[in-house]
Amino acid sequence: MNPDQATDIKRKRAPSKRSLATRARVLDAAEQVFAHRGFDGATIRDIASEAGEPIGTIHHHGGGKEALFHQAVARRAEALSRTRLDALEQARGGQAMTLHDILDAFMRPFFTLSAEDPRWRNYARLVAFVSVDDRWRELSAQYFDPTAAVFIAQIRLQLPHVSRQQAVAGFVFSVSAMLALLTSNNRIGDLGADDGTEEQQIAHLVRFCAAGFAG
Repeated sequence: MNPDQATDIKRKRAPSKRSLATRARVLDAAEQVFAHRGFDGATIRDIASEAGEPIGTIHHHGGGKEALFHQAVARRAEALSRTRLDALEQARGGQAMTLHDILDAFMRPFFTLSAEDPRWRNYARLVAFVSVDDRWRELSAQYFDPTAAVFIAQIRLQLPHVSRQQAVAGFVFSVSAMLALLTSNNRIGDLGADDGTEEQQIAHLVRFCAAGFAG
């Protein structure tokens, strides 16, 4: 096969803009439905209805329900990880880094992305589901644990007196608090307190989590 023939085959196999747009719409719909109904409560029919596409299109672009869930979790994971690691690198480049700086670099990017695109709030719900359900431990290991390991290592460098067990537990507790604020930020106001601005909430969250490592 000559190079021109190979190029022609690649062109024929490359998805069209229309196909890519349909796939994005399917994954947006899957993310929305899974976020609000959970994996067990969601159906392919629900996703098709949300996407405005026939069920056959959902299967064509996403496969079955479990495959769709995997793809919905995977597609934003790299962007989230990259943004967090960039924030950590930026924190390293400043003055002496503190525990607050490390936690802020991990947490703030999720809120920033959510402010730019509200669909990230749906993604936060998916991350929460993955975090608490043993069925998805492989997804956590693949998409979230490598970045978590970088931040845990940085925390241990910052707090050499803290054991690995304490550092990991503190990190997991912090992630849970972050996801709670991302997915149910109205609860503060619902319980009768002034929920303040999002910036105030993030600052409070970071202080709260940093204090936990001191215990």
